[in-house]
Amino acid sequence: METTNGAIAAGTHAPYTRVLGRSGIEVSGLGFGCWAIGGPWQGPDGSPLGWGKVDDEESVCAVRRALDLGVTFFDTADVYGTGHSERVLGRALGRRRADVVVATKWGNRFDEESKVLTGGDDSPAYVRRALTASLARLGTDYVDLYQLHLSDADPERAALLRDACEDLVREGLIRAYAWSTDDPGRAAVFAEGPHCAAVQHRCNILQDAPDMLVLCEKSELASINRSPLAMGLLTGKYVPGSTLASGDIRSAPPSWLSGFAAGGGADPHWLARVEAVRSVLTSRGRTLAQGALAWLWARSPRTVPIPGFRTVAQAEENAGALEFGPLAEEELAEIGRVLGF
Repeated sequence: METTNGAIAAGTHAPYTRVLGRSGIEVSGLGFGCWAIGGPWQGPDGSPLGWGKVDDEESVCAVRRALDLGVTFFDTADVYGTGHSERVLGRALGRRRADVVVATKWGNRFDEESKVLTGGDDSPAYVRRALTASLARLGTDYVDLYQLHLSDADPERAALLRDACEDLVREGLIRAYAWSTDDPGRAAVFAEGPHCAAVQHRCNILQDAPDMLVLCEKSELASINRSPLAMGLLTGKYVPGSTLASGDIRSAPPSWLSGFAAGGGADPHWLARVEAVRSVLTSRGRTLAQGALAWLWARSPRTVPIPGFRTVAQAEENAGALEFGPLAEEELAEIGRVLGF
C-alpha cells in the first residue's frame, strides 16, 4: 500500500518495485551492489581496487537479510575480488536463486590467485568464456542481466558484443544485457539490440546524469545507478579529515573517482554540499542514505540504485529506504534549488 506522496506505509511488506526496461523483468526498486563484498584486489601497479578486508560470513548474512527485507536484485561483476564476489553471492543465494534477479559483468581479465586485474578483452569470443566462468562461480545456469564492464570500449566493437549477447539470450544463458558506461552515445549502441534492458551508470545527488536519463526514457531502458551514495559521501559518516584504510580504493582514488583526495580524505566542498541538503533528505524519518536513494527514485521512474554493503547493519539501513519510496515533488524541487540544478 502506498501513501499519497509515494512512500510505502509503515508496517507493510510490499516493496517498492521497478522493471528493467523493456525486458519486463521486475525487481525491487533498490538493488544491492556487490563490489565491496569481493574483498581486496588490485591493479597491475598495485593500486587498490576493492574496499578493503571483508568478513565472508557477514557478507552472506547481509545478502540473506536483504532478501528477507524485500531486495530481489543483486549486481556483481566477475572482476570484483577477482571472482570472489560472485562466489560469495552464489553461496548466499543458494536455493533462493530463483527468487532474485542476478546481474554480473564481463570484459576484464584477472588472475584469481594473485587477485590482480591484468587487462581487458572486448573480443566476441571472450564473452562466452567469461559467462561460462561466471555461471560456475555463481552456481547457476543463467544470468538475468549480463553487462559489458569496459566503459570506454570502441562502439563498433561493442556492436559485435551486443550481437554476441543476443546469441546468449537465444540460448537461454542470459535473459537480457546492458552496458556499464557513463557515455550515452556508447549506451545507445547497445540500446539498438532487442534484448538490451538497461544501462548501468553513475548517478547520485552530487553527480546527476541528465543526458543518460533522457536516453533511458527514449530507449525504454532501466537506469541502474552505481555510486548512488557517492562512494559513501552520502552516508553521513565522513567529515573533513576522515581517512580510509590503505586497501580501500578511496584511499588512492583513480582519476574517475571524485570526492576523495589521495590519502583518502573526503573533499570538503563535496561534504558541504551534502550538509546543504541533509535536512531535506532526512525528513520524514529517513536516514541520510535513505534520502539519497529516495532522490534517485524521484529523479526518474526508470532508476534502480544499487548501493554497496559489507554488513548486516548496512543492508538493513539501505533496504529500509523501500519503506519510504521516492522523495515528494516539493522535496525534489527544494534540493534542486539548493544545489542549483
